[in-house]
Amino acid sequence: MRKTERYQHLIEYFTTNFPEAETELHYTNAYELLVAVVLSAQCTDKRVNMVTPDLLKQFPTPEHLAAASSDEIFPYIKSISYPNNKAKHLSGLGKKLVSDFNSEVPSSIEDLQKLPGVGRKTANVIASVIYNLPAMAVDTHVFRVSKRLGLVSAKAKTPLEVENELMKYIPLELVPKAHHWLILHGRYICVARRPKCEICPLTHFCAFYQKNWPNIPDDPENRL
Repeated sequence: MRKTERYQHLIEYFTTNFPEAETELHYTNAYELLVAVVLSAQCTDKRVNMVTPDLLKQFPTPEHLAAASSDEIFPYIKSISYPNNKAKHLSGLGKKLVSDFNSEVPSSIEDLQKLPGVGRKTANVIASVIYNLPAMAVDTHVFRVSKRLGLVSAKAKTPLEVENELMKYIPLELVPKAHHWLILHGRYICVARRPKCEICPLTHFCAFYQKNWPNIPDDPENRL
């Protein structure tokens, strides 16, 4: 199957079945999402959502965060992975938002990456979710799913290479949603250790399935 056909099948399925896919992180504004995404690095959205209510109640604005030290932030995020580093990032992030961006979360990928704790993936999430820009954030789920489905070539070894390939084939207006399609599919069906191929609706165009079937072990717990 040609790569263009795989993308066509992907888009047809998700636009029909999940037309309004969105992040599972809880937020009410750009600042809150930025804090949540920084905390979500190598941590589950579920855990982040448990932490952010008390954190944001204490530090509801960039000004509050800028005035706090990492030691003051740490108790609120101690159950998150790498809390020491993330507390430092959040303190620095608040200061940078206030001093350089008039307490507003910037929209450009370049400016977002100037903030402590914000790499390209996080910047793409903010640009996509808040500003509806065609930015493809490649996390571990997107990387894994796009490779398994055959959406990107075996030569794509880095998140940036995967991002660039995905951007070539996905219509710009669908990129913000496609990011969530791939993440959620990887989170709940195309999981890392044993993909749930027996309940996957994408096997008819999945390169991994077509190559490995019928040798993919069936897990009864995954059956509908």
